[in-house]
Amino acid sequence: MNVTFRQLKVFESVARHLSYTQAARELHLTQPAVSMQIKQLEDHVGLPLFEQIGRKIFLTEAGREMQHYSREIARQLDEAAEVIEGLKGVQRGHLTISVASTANYFGTRLLAAFTQRYPGTSFSLDVTNRESLLRQLADNEVDLVIMGRPPRDQELVAEDFMENPLVVIAAPDHPLVGEKQIPLARLQDEVFVVREPGSGTFIAMERFFSAHGVSLNTGMKMTSNEAIKQSVEAGLGLGIVSIHTLQLELEAGRLAILDVAEFPILRHWYLVYRQGKRLAPVAEAFRAFVLDEARETLEKH
Repeated sequence: MNVTFRQLKVFESVARHLSYTQAARELHLTQPAVSMQIKQLEDHVGLPLFEQIGRKIFLTEAGREMQHYSREIARQLDEAAEVIEGLKGVQRGHLTISVASTANYFGTRLLAAFTQRYPGTSFSLDVTNRESLLRQLADNEVDLVIMGRPPRDQELVAEDFMENPLVVIAAPDHPLVGEKQIPLARLQDEVFVVREPGSGTFIAMERFFSAHGVSLNTGMKMTSNEAIKQSVEAGLGLGIVSIHTLQLELEAGRLAILDVAEFPILRHWYLVYRQGKRLAPVAEAFRAFVLDEARETLEKH
């Protein structure tokens, strides 16, 4: 097949988004230009790669096969670029990193400190949920990810670098504020505002209370820590969040941490990447920086 890299790049974007419009926006092309590249690729392949049903497009069987190979070709090209970049040293290079939404409270500070040390480097940062982070790792879309512990059954390297205590928060005027060693059973009388099922915080919370035989009223579920904090501040219930998300609210006196027996739930932050991935020098330098200096850096900032 006489296929060009440009055609494969356009195809990969359309296949990922299942949208010509979104692919055109991502690649800074017009939609007719995207359609033309796909048509030329299909002519070379000799089979349709997409089919349209109603207003939606789907990959054909040939399209799914082509998607597999296009990802593998892109991975090898990225690896070649990383090897070449390695010859230039850490003073240059681009880091692609994704962080869990909770980790963004300190992730940007780590990146700022790193780029101050290596001013010639640059980075792309995506802040997203756990499900998206695992997909990005599976598709080899990122160099490194900062998140809670990933599943053990995936081919990933996970290196812990900092504790991540989960605490119970309340509005400052809540009756439990100021009480000492509140029994876990007492929390069953309260309403909790929690993260959505599938999030790292929700999974840790569910495991913890199940192990202690405690059932919580978790009627309100939010998709962000900010929404939880605002709801708790408004008096809608108690919340469980990472202590790393609370600095501003605690300093302003808008939220309080409850003294609950068996708390905090002690988790860790992990630096995660694909097993066998060949890290570029800039990614390896950031990995070493986080593992060796994250705690000290965040204490200074």
